[in-house]
Amino acid sequence: MTNTRLHQVDDLTPLGASARNRWSVSATQANLVRPPVVPQPVTIDAGAKLVTFDLARTAIIVIDMQNDFCHPDGWLGHIGVDVTPARAPIAPLQRLLPVLRDVDVPVIWLNWGNRPDRLNLSPALLHVYKPSGTGVGLGDRLPGSGARVLERGSWSASIVEELTVESTDIHVAKYRMSGFQDTELDSILRNLNVTTLLFAGVNADQCVLCTLQDANFRGYDCMLLRDCAATTSPDYCMAATIYNVNQCFGFVLESPLLAAALAGRGPRSPRSSAP
Repeated sequence: MTNTRLHQVDDLTPLGASARNRWSVSATQANLVRPPVVPQPVTIDAGAKLVTFDLARTAIIVIDMQNDFCHPDGWLGHIGVDVTPARAPIAPLQRLLPVLRDVDVPVIWLNWGNRPDRLNLSPALLHVYKPSGTGVGLGDRLPGSGARVLERGSWSASIVEELTVESTDIHVAKYRMSGFQDTELDSILRNLNVTTLLFAGVNADQCVLCTLQDANFRGYDCMLLRDCAATTSPDYCMAATIYNVNQCFGFVLESPLLAAALAGRGPRSPRSSAP
């Protein structure tokens, strides 16, 4: 092969949905070198120790802040659950999410979203929420509104209106307590070149914890935002969740400390001048 061919440079076209994980190609060349990522370290007091992580490789996952879990007229409210605790993350998230967007941290809404035909739901899963076979379970119609419980595209599965969703946010539907089971979440995170995950939402001891655990098992660095997560379970469930995250799966942070550390940073500069 001649030196001329080895050093040939054509106009290359970007190939990849995410600028964080992209090739450049032409009819005669393929450049597999990804654009460099400039580290953006931030240090937060996580209680037991100071934790430094890279904003350039961080995303936040907000789990199940949906009408059926957080609205008084939703599913949990219908079956007699006090949803007041589930609404506690709304205010801190509404303050924190714009700060994270301003520094280019992807916001991922991970929401329960059943198929209308419920073919993604096994009998074992349906039994969890309808143990006697009667009542209103996953995919059943709520009396009054007629909305089907957590059906994708319905009011029931929609994010509560108090939380602002931006067009640049990413949406992933899940069908189990873990958002990694049978979903695109892992592929999306890898295309975003993310290694650190911030976790928020409900229920902290169920869907949030299961997703966080699975993230840890896959090698992601995990951080639970304590004030941005909540549960309608008894208080000891939240205490056990915080203990187990600190002990086994990652770190627990407070969102005001994170927001203060990010204040004044402004949008990050472009990651690379490459196409």
